[in-house]
Amino acid sequence: MAYLYETHLHTTSVSKCAITSGADYINAYMDKGYSGLIVTDHFFNGNCAIPRRLPWEEWVNCFCYGFEKAKEYGDKVGFDVFFGWEETFDSGDDYLVYGLDKSWLLAHPEVRNWTRGEQYRAVRKAGGCVIQAHPFRQRDYISRIVLSAGCVDAVEIVNGGHGDYSFDALAFRYAKKIGKPMISGSDIHEVGTVKYGETFGVYSKKRLNSIGDFVNMILNNEVADIKTGNGRLEFSGAENVSIPVEIRDENDRITGKSWKEFIF
Repeated sequence: MAYLYETHLHTTSVSKCAITSGADYINAYMDKGYSGLIVTDHFFNGNCAIPRRLPWEEWVNCFCYGFEKAKEYGDKVGFDVFFGWEETFDSGDDYLVYGLDKSWLLAHPEVRNWTRGEQYRAVRKAGGCVIQAHPFRQRDYISRIVLSAGCVDAVEIVNGGHGDYSFDALAFRYAKKIGKPMISGSDIHEVGTVKYGETFGVYSKKRLNSIGDFVNMILNNEVADIKTGNGRLEFSGAENVSIPVEIRDENDRITGKSWKEFIF
């Protein structure tokens, strides 16, 4: 038996772009056979609805609300709900952070100002992991693609927010090139997508008892399978990349390598 988990989900309490509360997703995911989900609301430097002027403790309490309400309902119905977040950097590149908790956030207000490298080292030191979300996404708010090859533990190769499947196919090639585990996530913002659309996620060989179990599954490369959908990983679309691409090392420095030569 395999257990299916949503890895990338936003709530309206915290993410400006979401329209569904955390708790309101759960019955729909249960109906689809999922065992649990991870709430990954947009963090401080992303599309977050929590005013940045608030004192840090108040900001963190507000930020965790979407997760806490989802977990409260999940506990009632026997559905696993875990905590993470999605942080954004200056070019518009995003990273999913898993394995840390509210108390860790309260103790680390400096997280707001970290570079990609500082984020990665601190998260790993605290027992978490960092996964690059939708690395080849192109939208008007993204100035360039950053392939943070040295500061991630895995790559999200399937993202439900993409209409252009070449973004996923390129992410798949990128993950294979750097030899990192791969995940899939719906990047979901409203419950109608669960009921009437296509959702994604990862399969685990055993039920996850904590977000720490998810982190260990990633770091030990023990993901049983990923839910990918049809045709998303068939390669096409290198010619569709219309913005600059940077490859960065473990110190968050631009390597100067050609991304096409690197990927292909």
